[in-house]
Amino acid sequence: MHEQLDADREHIQEILTSVLDDSVRFLSTLGSRPTAVVPPVTVAETLPHTGIGASGTLDLFRSKYADWMSGSAGPRYFGLVTGGATPASIAGDWVTTIYDQNATGSNDSIAPQIELATIGLLRELFGLSEAHAGVFVSGATMANFVGLATGRQWVGHGRGVDIAQSGMSGVPPIRVLCGTPHSSVYKAIAMLGLGRNSLERIATLPNREAVDVIAMRKRLIELSESGQPCLVVGNAGTVNSVDYDDLNALSDLCNEFAVWLHVDAAFGGFAACVPEKQSLVDGMDRADSITIDAHKWLNVPYDSAMVFTRHLQLQREVFQNSAAYLEADPTPTNFVHLTPENSRRFRALPAWFTLMAYGREGYREIVMRNCQIAWEIGELIQASDQFHLLAPVRMNGIVFTLAGQEVTHRQVQTYLHRVQSGGVLYMTPTEYSETPAIRISVTNWRTTQQDISQVWKGMLSALDSDS
Repeated sequence: MHEQLDADREHIQEILTSVLDDSVRFLSTLGSRPTAVVPPVTVAETLPHTGIGASGTLDLFRSKYADWMSGSAGPRYFGLVTGGATPASIAGDWVTTIYDQNATGSNDSIAPQIELATIGLLRELFGLSEAHAGVFVSGATMANFVGLATGRQWVGHGRGVDIAQSGMSGVPPIRVLCGTPHSSVYKAIAMLGLGRNSLERIATLPNREAVDVIAMRKRLIELSESGQPCLVVGNAGTVNSVDYDDLNALSDLCNEFAVWLHVDAAFGGFAACVPEKQSLVDGMDRADSITIDAHKWLNVPYDSAMVFTRHLQLQREVFQNSAAYLEADPTPTNFVHLTPENSRRFRALPAWFTLMAYGREGYREIVMRNCQIAWEIGELIQASDQFHLLAPVRMNGIVFTLAGQEVTHRQVQTYLHRVQSGGVLYMTPTEYSETPAIRISVTNWRTTQQDISQVWKGMLSALDSDS
């Protein structure tokens, strides 16, 4: 055995103890370390001949890189839609690494049964019926891909074509209809061979990101009369203003016109956790497929998401993996036949840990607290003459812009660079109704009311900065 490898095997306890010490130190200082940094340009390492061992490599990481990692796991990182990692999910993720299961669904481990059990817990959390099967994937992009791939197969079946087996040649171009599509939908349909140009943006309600159901119906009539197939993507929480389509109305339309309905509920699906917000996701269970992220509001480590579908057999047809050493007849836990991956991290285990640790009430509290904090920050923005709130705060998201006439993208980027340099909070740029804008998403379990005053000071101080 290689000398360094053998030495590390002998000293694994000391190595892991050192990592534990660093981890506890990092987590205990998350509230005070910079939320985001402006990293320096570094010189990449060259491959060592004999290696420096695990402890030497840890020392190198500490000295060269550790201080330049962002505080994205912390309470004031509001960029994108970024959750943290609950204590239980961290424990589950460490255990996942130690046991190192390839969660394909083979019968040599209980891991597939745990994944199936975790999907059951998530169905309960989101109010989904047992008609929905589920599986873990890497994120919302891959969940959208799986859901729409299954929908594509459904379109083929309706025309007597097995697209997974024979390709698209026997099927007319498939249109994809959506009011406010997330960028990952474009990526998914590009990978599926449908093409980004197949996505049609349907009119939304006035001053909303929710789709106009009347406009959707009109387009479905046109496509039906021309004999052109389509898929519909509904939104349960748009990324800018966290707006919700009328999912019951969309379901009625899709049933009437025999169209596949995929719901992108990457983070907005967590409205189901809160009785006061559940009406926002009424009808979600009626969808043919659903995307929900775990590394957002479930607050488990990257990367993790789920895709649910009522059409498991179609999903199997798309992702069936043929190999002599794999079970030919897919079972509900034979996940190698249900996702694009043949090798899979055991993503279900951190989710199982956190769901069992905090339960339904724990997630209700996280979602309500995050929404309340977003609402309070929104109120400060609304009352300020320095900013302009662009949409009501419905859940955990805030979309706003700088005060003044004809704000430019450059002004927004300059302001956000100052915010990032200040290190108090992190936000991301966006565009809302053709207006250059800024987006806040409060999704981390660590964020509390005590963070609001720091956030507000950081937002205002960046306006006054000349740097």
